Amino acid sequence: MADPRAAGRRSRRLSRRQAAVPGARRKKGLAFRLNGRSADFIAPSSSNGCAMACAYCYVARRKGHANPVSVFVNIEAILAATARHATRQGPKTAPNQVDPRSWVYDLGENGDLSVDAAISDNVRDLVALFRTLPDAKGSFATKWVNPDLLGYDPQGRTRIRMSLMPPALAKLLDVRTSPVAERIAAIPELHRAGYEVHLNFSPVVLHEGWEVEWGALFEMLDDLLPAAVKDQLAAEIIMLTHNRDLHEVNLAWHPKAEDLLWRPDIQEEKVSESGGVNLRYRTGWKGRWLQRFKDLLAARMPYCRVRYAF
Repeated sequence: MADPRAAGRRSRRLSRRQAAVPGARRKKGLAFRLNGRSADFIAPSSSNGCAMACAYCYVARRKGHANPVSVFVNIEAILAATARHATRQGPKTAPNQVDPRSWVYDLGENGDLSVDAAISDNVRDLVALFRTLPDAKGSFATKWVNPDLLGYDPQGRTRIRMSLMPPALAKLLDVRTSPVAERIAAIPELHRAGYEVHLNFSPVVLHEGWEVEWGALFEMLDDLLPAAVKDQLAAEIIMLTHNRDLHEVNLAWHPKAEDLLWRPDIQEEKVSESGGVNLRYRTGWKGRWLQRFKDLLAARMPYCRVRYAF
């Protein structure tokens, strides 16, 4: 993957004056959506698009894999809306699977904020905002290692979910992302810099030999993560959901990925709320495979709490 910092050095940081430039992209809707899974709320995105091209990503079936990053220039409005929403919630009165004490806001639903941070100050501004919100945390998942994040001083109020899968699988499916070994090496650095760091095992792609591959990944993590990271570690596990339209997109540019992603022999169709035809692992069997995954994780990394699994 081309380093997005190169583009950042050419255009460098977005100026607040750009909000007045005709044609500049603005986030129009500033609504917050309930989540209750990985986060309590989905916050308005500060960008749209992703420089990466993961073969299973839902963005691809909407836009194809020419998916440039659009950074929204009305970041002050996004920050103000987030602060108002968090203030209205007040203290969290009961722990849940998302977090025992804080309301958690997913900030990067439509992209990867580690990449966004290389081309804009929006991510720095979001991290700074959550330092000031005693009852809220920001959260985003990433597959990109960006050393710039180490200087943002999050003070424990931003959660980074490092997305991982076995290295050989990632080489095939996680197109243009940082190698898994680099992502793992970045975890202690991010924690020392003040982030809460969790793991995102996603997607879990089932194929012959998957337990051996994931077991090796868990052993790698156990060997490399320091005690301070292990003491606060939690993970979410998300089994693959594929899509018929995305299958057609992939056949045109990355058919080898479909050998693993498109498995009608172990998948079943389910129509989504938007009318799309999704493929998920078969009912009954999916629950058994998910439990086997959780048992394997517990045997290799017993300190890693499963915060969310689907």
